Amino acid sequence: MPLRLCVFLGSIAAAALWLSIPACAEPGDEPLKLADSQLEPVKWDDVDGWAADDHLAAFAAFQVSCQTFRNVKRLDDDRPIYNALREVCRRAAAARPSNKEAARRFFEDNFRPVQITRLGEAQGFLTGYYEPIVEGSRFPNPEFHVPLYRRPHDLVAAGYKPGSGDFPNKGALIGRRNENSEIVPYHDRGAIEAGALDGQKLEICWLRDPFEALAIQIQGSARVILEDGTPLRLNYDSHNGYPYTSVGRVLIERNLVPREEMSMQRIRDWMAANPDEAPKVRATNRSYVFFRVTGLSNEGEPVGAQGVPLIPGRSIAVDKIHVYGTPFFIDASLPIESAKPNTPFRRLMIAQDTGSAIVGPARADLYWGAGDDAARIAGRIRHPGRFVMLLPRELDMIEAGKHMPLPVAKPNIPEAEVKKEEGKAKQQAARELDMIEAGKQVPLPVSKPKIPETEVKNEKGKPKQQAGKTEEKSRAKKLRRQVGTVRWRPRS
Repeated sequence: MPLRLCVFLGSIAAAALWLSIPACAEPGDEPLKLADSQLEPVKWDDVDGWAADDHLAAFAAFQVSCQTFRNVKRLDDDRPIYNALREVCRRAAAARPSNKEAARRFFEDNFRPVQITRLGEAQGFLTGYYEPIVEGSRFPNPEFHVPLYRRPHDLVAAGYKPGSGDFPNKGALIGRRNENSEIVPYHDRGAIEAGALDGQKLEICWLRDPFEALAIQIQGSARVILEDGTPLRLNYDSHNGYPYTSVGRVLIERNLVPREEMSMQRIRDWMAANPDEAPKVRATNRSYVFFRVTGLSNEGEPVGAQGVPLIPGRSIAVDKIHVYGTPFFIDASLPIESAKPNTPFRRLMIAQDTGSAIVGPARADLYWGAGDDAARIAGRIRHPGRFVMLLPRELDMIEAGKHMPLPVAKPNIPEAEVKKEEGKAKQQAARELDMIEAGKQVPLPVSKPKIPETEVKNEKGKPKQQAGKTEEKSRAKKLRRQVGTVRWRPRS
């Protein structure tokens, strides 16, 4: 029977598989580290839709990720799964699967399926993203007046040295330095849209619609078609250090858009219909993204954070706790063919990208490609799904399980205090039981007799005599409401 092991927030993570799995890792390997996660081993036959997927297409996407492992001269990632994936990629280079079945056998021979969720949750969460294609201009004019910016010179991150690699997108203090050389918060979205960066010559191009700029920042890439038809390819470079806030959630919470109608198109429609209120809603998302130019061609897909071109329908963006190149089998019902989530989506995806809003062990953004069709599908997806992570067989799961932290020990409480608390609890329980028993002893009131109208009139002269009886009946009714239906029974 498989074991289910949990990883508590802030602790070392360890995946547990069947105890019969032989250890394969080299001595000294560190256990798998995934914070706030719970992992449960499953069998391939228990992964719904696994056998029906196009594993040859998934293998092609995996091979693309393997290019980064083969090109690395010096290992800069000491996580065990990174080294294990590197070994799998070495074998993938020699593999030549000619059909879906052969590709499926490759994955089954080299990986073990483990269901992963956030600690205490049953499923993961899925969204979609795409590459917007919009019109733009190199110069501002009345039609194109919304700028997209490159990274400002005064944007800094603690511990980051210019030219030492990609600018951190999470996990680092980001801002600008004040006169004391302290890092303080950078301009937020509201300030930047109001002109905080004007005059610094940071504009890459100009767009027609503020919503288009927001959408491009959310998606992380774009194709801007300039006046002469030149496609300007832009990709994520950095952000201003503020956490991402969903403007869709803000519109729902303010009762401006019904939850069941929420989509990117619905946000666009609302902003177009409310131009005076739209800047205030956008400003609730204080995060602001800066870009870099990556090319002047319409060919190919945007490059993800792993450094490889994304593949529509096979690439996902994940939290950076995961290693790029890790395969995940996603099982969900999504609104692909229509606005209703009734299209089965059971597909092996490859982690090739990330994003500042993608947080959690079972959180993924599905890449759908470029253009309006991809935008419609991606904009509708905000749905739960099952995540099965494929872990290389090189990982020593039993050794990882030995490093699983135990729950925090209960504090030592003196015996006298324990007995005192137990006594209080018993007394309270006894009082509650007495109240219930008392309720059982209350007789039902005698039904009211029918009194002729003439006698009723005569009784009006005796209100004081009836007051005591009326009060008694009131108390009985109140007690019945407290203890529920009661029935009279003689004392034993």
